[in-house]
Amino acid sequence: MAQKRLRAVVSGRVQGVGFRCFVCDAVVGLPITGTVRNLRGGDLEIVAEGSEPALQRLIAALREGPRVARVASVDVEWSPATGEFHGFRVTY
Repeated sequence: MAQKRLRAVVSGRVQGVGFRCFVCDAVVGLPITGTVRNLRGGDLEIVAEGSEPALQRLIAALREGPRVARVASVDVEWSPATGEFHGFRVTY
């Protein structure tokens, strides 16, 4: 299956609520590599690569978020995978 790259920016109450850890947990068992990080403006950025079905599952999880988060929006951009990632991790 063709690999794709996803860049998602999650807005709302998404910092200080365990969202980065939530994303790392959400990709466990999925064939996804990439990163998650907080942005200065209060949003969260996820850059991930994998199959489209796996990335769609990640998007669904992002729209839910952890229980104490309040997701206002999830903006998604698609592009071809680059293969630059090895595993999934939090970046700062």
